[in-house]
Amino acid sequence: MKLHTINTGFFKLDGGAMFGVVPKSIWQKSNPADENNLCTWAMRCLLIEDGVRRILVDTGIGDKQDEKFLSHYHLHGAGSLDKSLAEAGYSRDDITDVFLTHLHFDHCGGAIIREGEKLLPTFKNATYWSNQKHWDWAVNPNAREKASFLKENILPIQESGRLKFVEVSSHTPFTENISIRFAYGHTDAMMLPQITYKGKTIVYMADLLPSIGHIPLPYVMAYDMFPMKTLTEKKAFLEEAVQNEYILYLEHDPVNECCTLQNTEKGIRVLKTFNLNDI
Repeated sequence: MKLHTINTGFFKLDGGAMFGVVPKSIWQKSNPADENNLCTWAMRCLLIEDGVRRILVDTGIGDKQDEKFLSHYHLHGAGSLDKSLAEAGYSRDDITDVFLTHLHFDHCGGAIIREGEKLLPTFKNATYWSNQKHWDWAVNPNAREKASFLKENILPIQESGRLKFVEVSSHTPFTENISIRFAYGHTDAMMLPQITYKGKTIVYMADLLPSIGHIPLPYVMAYDMFPMKTLTEKKAFLEEAVQNEYILYLEHDPVNECCTLQNTEKGIRVLKTFNLNDI
């Protein structure tokens, strides 16, 4: 097995929305905002070579949206999906599986491309993975979350005939080396790959823990549909991660790719931060 960081660039989101009830005077120390109260976040995906399969976890925001939509998110940085795949020695056509943690636009937008008037799978040889519970939630969105679930990102996946669903359970096996955890606070039935790699356990955190700045328990995003559920899920996971020495792979942290955790007098905090290649 080999793992590759796939950087798809950076975007900006409102700092208050990202940190919920935590005051700006506190969170801006670790995530400084610009004059519009926007903070920079990564869209860091993961490529897993597992036997004959090349599994891409999430796809970033993509580039098919119009200029007005993209202007709200201030895309920047040198990284892109195609460039990062090329650096790993692959192209879009080499991907066998696209694993979508959930269907918010910054996680699945790159899964579909626009060619003329057509919306087509970016990865024409890949199977796309979601689960029935989350899919139903996304295609029938509530008013609060509707802006994050864009039909042009989602429905073409099903229309292509390449969509498959995994079973929803506490730890669903995906491959011999990958199992799937489920979380329900951020959105319904978000999937987190848990990977056995070089004798260690790596968990792709998606939006259960966007960055190291979100490790303290009260730091829950205003974007989360069920914040008290997030609080419960995060507390249980962090305790498990410390006990079992998990490595956390961070999708949105603008600086840190991975971290480990430790118990302190103030609660669970970062032990070390490092890059995936350092493992």
